[in-house]
Amino acid sequence: MSKKRKWDDDYVRYWFTCTTEVDGTQRPQCVLCNSVFSNADLRPSKLSDHFNRQHGGIAGHDLNSLKHVHTPSDQNETLKAFGVASHEDALLQASYQFAYLCAKEKNPHTIAEKLVKPCALEIAQIVLGPDAQKKLQQVPLSDDVIHSRIDEMSQDILQQVLEDIKASPFKVGIQLAETTDMDDCSQLMAFVRYIKEREIIEEFLFCEPLQSTMKGIDVFNLFRDFFLKHKIALDVCGSVCTDGASSMLGENSEFVACVKKEVPHIVTTHCLLNPHALVIKTLPTKLRDALFTVVRVINFIKRQAPNHRLFQAFFEEIGIEYSVLLFHTELRWLSRGQILAHIFEMYEEINQFLHHQSSNLVDTFENKEFKIRLAYLADLFKHLNELSASMQRTGMNTVSAREKLSAFVRKFPFWQKRIEKRNFTNFPFLEEIIVSDNEGIFITGEITLHLQQLSNFFHGYFSVGDLDEASKWILDPFLFNLDFVDDGYLMKNDLAELRASGQILMEFETMKLEDFWCAQFMVFPNLSKTALDILTPFATTYLCELGFSSLLHFKTKSRSCFNLSDDIRVAISKKVPRFSDIIEQKLQLQQKSL
Repeated sequence: MSKKRKWDDDYVRYWFTCTTEVDGTQRPQCVLCNSVFSNADLRPSKLSDHFNRQHGGIAGHDLNSLKHVHTPSDQNETLKAFGVASHEDALLQASYQFAYLCAKEKNPHTIAEKLVKPCALEIAQIVLGPDAQKKLQQVPLSDDVIHSRIDEMSQDILQQVLEDIKASPFKVGIQLAETTDMDDCSQLMAFVRYIKEREIIEEFLFCEPLQSTMKGIDVFNLFRDFFLKHKIALDVCGSVCTDGASSMLGENSEFVACVKKEVPHIVTTHCLLNPHALVIKTLPTKLRDALFTVVRVINFIKRQAPNHRLFQAFFEEIGIEYSVLLFHTELRWLSRGQILAHIFEMYEEINQFLHHQSSNLVDTFENKEFKIRLAYLADLFKHLNELSASMQRTGMNTVSAREKLSAFVRKFPFWQKRIEKRNFTNFPFLEEIIVSDNEGIFITGEITLHLQQLSNFFHGYFSVGDLDEASKWILDPFLFNLDFVDDGYLMKNDLAELRASGQILMEFETMKLEDFWCAQFMVFPNLSKTALDILTPFATTYLCELGFSSLLHFKTKSRSCFNLSDDIRVAISKKVPRFSDIIEQKLQLQQKSL
């Protein structure tokens, strides 16, 4: 690591002041144009070069004289201790606003210095004239400046979230998932759900790399250390929803055991979003073989560049719409459903291509039984995709998610009865083949057996089912039959009183369920707490999936060596940085450095 340079008060002769980062690194900043330079530039030759080239001044000022020099932009105001007057305030505000937009659009930090500012200067010169161009020239937009601005805004957003967590009247819900980035580095991402005023808020919490091993205890230590670092007790967490490898984040993992040991009351759930892996585990042998054949066909086409180019050229020649296949992926469940549908729709053309390339997969692929099983798999995974897509939204709670799963599983007996009667209405791809070819009747037994096994696994794995009768008042306290509530239930009187209010009924009809119970906290705190204890926990890790998509934008070959958490936080957080507070704090720090 290179040695860090130190600030010398003599450097003010070049119209520079010193800014100090959180880690103690000192960086020079020009008081005339607000440009911030790296620590490596903290030397007289670099500072004088900037002063002479950009401002054409004559060095030789000392600290006291610099404090009383009039600014070029306002002769009636003296240069204050930091040297920033109203004009410079506007430049600083513009710099922060651009950095904010840069992070929101997930652009590289260098885009301002290399593209945006040169374009803006050209436009200003042509449209507004040289004076406007000179003003824009003073806006600090270097790579280091943008990086520093994003870090500061990220810390402000994080501070807002931490303040909300500490002020929340209820336990918070945590959503936690792990993924591997392009550098094979394991990244742990977390979101938080908490109550603020009369609504439930969902916010990004952190994205941190697992430095060494990737065991459950490593995940727990990183998770716990985040709360310790920010002086928040871990028992503020009321629930945690996880997704990832079973050894790391599964329901019986070391992570869950450590969390429950530290916070005994915590509720742990597993993401309900990905039932596809469970379907694979329950597939009978012949159906599993059919799925793996699809994987081998795709890999044959995609893994070899010549095959892929020939495949695209072949489809262009015969005028087929689909010319690109997705790779089969184990974790991205949606791609598997799309693959099966595309393969079935392009079956004849792919079969011709395999013949043309003399592939050893031809015999299996053109087998009639394989095509029938492919049709069933395409239909089944299409149903699963629709189920998962219905749960892909913010605000999804465990009650709503389990209702959707329960409704899906309840269709299985009807599907089984129809299949036994050779009615394939619920499986349109399969029906298309069966109608034209009676050879597919053999698959009836395989489908009914698979649906039965799938139903059993769904009930055991996801705990599919509704709320117990005594708790269904949470969903609708006005239509709920109070006879289901035991007379000894302390909140029965509160329920009766709530049902008698016409105003509260109007609120229930016009508000989301979670917001309704948040609004009742002041009047019926016990009812509100009981309801929100059930509605607050996350049901899926959907927000983490969105976060991982942002991670792909930030972590590229050209941007692999920088801290991701700050950029991701500014990009996906719903919080807006408090620009005025950030700028004021920055000015105060810079004043102290003079």
